[in-house]
Amino acid sequence: MSHDTLPRPAKLREPARQPARSPRRRRHWTKRANPVAGLGALIWLVVVLVPIYAMLSASLTRQDQSLTGNPLKPPGDPTLDNYGTVLNSGFGHLLANTAIAAIAVVGLVLVLAVPLAYVAVRTRNRWSGAAFRLFLLGVAIPAQAVVVPLYLLIAKLGLYDTLPAVILPTAAFAMPVSVLILTGTLRDISEELYEAMALDGASSLRMLFQLVIPLAKGGISTVVIYSALQAWNGFLFPLIFTQSDGPRVLTLGLFNYVSQFGVDVPALLASVVLSGIPIFAVYLVARRALVSGLMGVGGK
Repeated sequence: MSHDTLPRPAKLREPARQPARSPRRRRHWTKRANPVAGLGALIWLVVVLVPIYAMLSASLTRQDQSLTGNPLKPPGDPTLDNYGTVLNSGFGHLLANTAIAAIAVVGLVLVLAVPLAYVAVRTRNRWSGAAFRLFLLGVAIPAQAVVVPLYLLIAKLGLYDTLPAVILPTAAFAMPVSVLILTGTLRDISEELYEAMALDGASSLRMLFQLVIPLAKGGISTVVIYSALQAWNGFLFPLIFTQSDGPRVLTLGLFNYVSQFGVDVPALLASVVLSGIPIFAVYLVARRALVSGLMGVGGK
């Protein structure tokens, strides 16, 4: 057989080329300048920073120069003697009492507010709703309106002039807002998660510890910061319910620099600066959790 009669191999067909797709056009969002918002932010920044600068500047000024000259002018001869005066006048004792009160208030609020918010969210009847609304009336009641009944109650319990006399009312007045924050956070938890755990035979207590608390860290962090601030900056309850130096806290310690003959302004402001550093550090660490928790207050 000649080579001419041999069958020629079929040519392989090349795969059809698909038309090239034109690349998708991405939308480029241009950020428009907002001069009004920028001006408002600048004004707010000045409003916040000027008092802080004046306080720091005055705390570094000598006492005989504190009431003369421009308060916004940097001190010509700065000194740290005012901070030494504060640290040598029992500041450590005041700081320890304030820290104990803040930790105790946070603990009480968390132990009571988390189960209360859980019951308010999971219980669907008119009685729980009415009890929840009645409980939230505490937001509208100022502490000044009930300070006399509280004084009589604390005196009857034998708690006057002790730290519990400061801790218990502070925790009670922090409870309504804390329950409101936690209720809004717990309502964001999906109903399917509760149903899945119920099908697995989980009890209400197990749901609380294994589902609710891990998913409500933002709201819990907000409650921790809020109640700690209430205890750290509280003035009315320590003023009314304590008398001696034993249970005195930082806010009452400011009176050490006030006398009938005058006020030691630099030492007073140095004490304010030192007392604000711990709580300000806590706020810087947990500010994102605080903002995210407050955003969920409204709930669904």
